[in-house]
Amino acid sequence: MVQLEKTMFREYDVRGRVNDQEVNENSSEIMAKGFAAFLNRRGIKEVVIGYDSRSYSKDIEHAFIAGLLKSGCRVINLGMVLSPILYFAQYQLKIKGGVMITASHNPNGWSGFKLGYDYSVTLLPVDIQELYQIILNNEFISGEGKLENYDQIITDYQNFVLSKVKLQKKLKIVVDCGNGTAGPIAPKILRAAGCEVIEQFCDLNPDFPNHEPNPALVVAQEVLAKRVKEEKADLGFGFDGDGDRLGFCNEKGKTVLADQALVLLARQALKENPGAAIVFDVKSTQGLIEDISARGGKPVMWITGHSYIKQKVKETNAILGGESSGHFFYVHDGHNYDDAIFAALKFLAYLSGANQTFSELMKTTPQYFKSPVWQAECADEVKYQIVEKLVAELKKDFGADRVIDINGARVETDEGWFLVRASSNLPVLVMVFEAKTKRRLNELQKILRSYLDQYPEIGKEWGSG
Repeated sequence: MVQLEKTMFREYDVRGRVNDQEVNENSSEIMAKGFAAFLNRRGIKEVVIGYDSRSYSKDIEHAFIAGLLKSGCRVINLGMVLSPILYFAQYQLKIKGGVMITASHNPNGWSGFKLGYDYSVTLLPVDIQELYQIILNNEFISGEGKLENYDQIITDYQNFVLSKVKLQKKLKIVVDCGNGTAGPIAPKILRAAGCEVIEQFCDLNPDFPNHEPNPALVVAQEVLAKRVKEEKADLGFGFDGDGDRLGFCNEKGKTVLADQALVLLARQALKENPGAAIVFDVKSTQGLIEDISARGGKPVMWITGHSYIKQKVKETNAILGGESSGHFFYVHDGHNYDDAIFAALKFLAYLSGANQTFSELMKTTPQYFKSPVWQAECADEVKYQIVEKLVAELKKDFGADRVIDINGARVETDEGWFLVRASSNLPVLVMVFEAKTKRRLNELQKILRSYLDQYPEIGKEWGSG
């Protein structure tokens, strides 16, 4: 019986530290053999694979390829690419199996596997558990596979996305890639779209000496804001480690949260597709719901997580999906996946056609005060059970009609709302608050804290995540 660390098998991907216990060449080959058997159950024998720029990713990919080949798969190696380019390759090459070796925005020392078994379908919790059981029970298959290299996919992708957008005027932008994989890819495409691009931390360095490639980090936002003001740029973009999350900074050097920027992208999408559905996660601003409704669109709130949002976009025939973490899902020519570069291009097209600056446009959106995403420690073994109890208590006290329970509890109150949910990736509870006034925002935080204080398993200190 083969044993892998169960902690690696998370809610919608497989991720862990690069060490002898979790992600290494041996475990990667075993993972590949399990995934090949998973695909085989679905009649899939072909797989596209790529990896991010971390120093160990190529070796992990080689081990994964070895496992696929021993299982009889035809493997097309794309080399170093971004996650959205891997998803694009599935459509472009008409191959349903997909593997991206990446730890996304996690710190150096982490790696993982984003796994797909259909176009715009990545593993959900039930699939992750099936994969784990295949590996646990040693239910592998044998065969003689074939390896091919395809080194034109970035060019194919660039031609595709540039054919979908047109800027009305040249914009000056700062691009911060945190020394991650997007560095040699995103600036080149944005220049080809007609932008003046100032690069910041776009050279590859797997040690991430300036900041981790995570646009949600305060340090990443601060250095982007500083450079935008210094260069007098129209805006700034921050890309994460594998190019599927996007951060925003306006021309005044102010960070604009992804769900707030989604308000403008939703306006653009609804102008192009009147009455369409827009999907967003449970952490998103109430202003987004109001703005979509005011423009005749259909707001659809759903569970946080790229696999969940992708699935919901497909299920509801939505034209656009977004997460407050910075994932944006566009549907074009049947394609549906999270893609930071394409979202950046669409945003630039919108801004270039407006007669207002980024900050002026944001003033036209519904205004709320929103907290950071807070985290409190809570062990993986108990966090879901505690959230279940909290949901029941909050429904009893606030009324079931005011508690949205699709992903924890989002409690609607007068002049604001608050959310508590279990993190998919970390042993923490996640809390978010939003209100019309700062005073009400503080009141809501005190209200939820009074509920959490009843549980000694929940850490008393809150940190921003």
